[in-house]
Amino acid sequence: MKRYFFPALKLTLVLVLLTAGIYPLFIAGLAKMAPGKGDGVTVKKSGLVVGYANVGQQFTGDEYFQTRPSAVAYNAAGSGGSNKGPSNPDYLQAVKDRIDTFLVHNPGIQRSDIPAELVTASGSGLDPHLSPEGALVQVSRIAKLRGISEQRLRDLVDAHTKGPLAGMFGPATVHVLQLNLALDEIH
Repeated sequence: MKRYFFPALKLTLVLVLLTAGIYPLFIAGLAKMAPGKGDGVTVKKSGLVVGYANVGQQFTGDEYFQTRPSAVAYNAAGSGGSNKGPSNPDYLQAVKDRIDTFLVHNPGIQRSDIPAELVTASGSGLDPHLSPEGALVQVSRIAKLRGISEQRLRDLVDAHTKGPLAGMFGPATVHVLQLNLALDEIH
C-alpha cells in the first residue's frame, strides 16, 4: 500500500499547488495587463464611474434608449438567464408583457417591427449591447421626448455602431450606455 499511497499523495499535492496556486496567480497576472487591469472596463462621465463596458444596465426613462431585458435585474454577481424554454407559458407571458409595454411606450411601432432582443433577455442577463435595429426602432420616441430630429438620432446611433469583429465575426452592435451618454451630451 505504501508503494502507491505516497506517490499518489505527492502527485495530489503537486496538482493542488499547480491548479490552486500557480495557475490562478498566472491568470491574475495576465488580467492585470488587460484593459481595466482585471477589474473590468469602466465607463466614466465627468470623471465618475457610471457603468461597466461589459455589463448592461436598466434605463427607466422613456427619453433614453432601452437595453435588453435582464432575467437577473442586471446583477453581475448573479448573472444568468431565466432557464425557461421558448414553449414555457411563463416565458411566453413575460415576452408578451414586454411586447405590450414596448408598444405602449413606442406608439406607431408595429409588433412585427420590434427586434426580438428588446423583449427577450440575453443568456447572461447582462448584455450591454443592442443591434442597430434595436436602437433605431426607439428613435421616434426619443426624438419626440427630447425635441431632437430623428435624423440626428439616427446619425448618433450610426456613430456608435461597431461592426463585426474583424469585419466577419458576430453582428454589428450598439453599446447602450455609451449611446445614452452621447445622447445626454447633445441635449
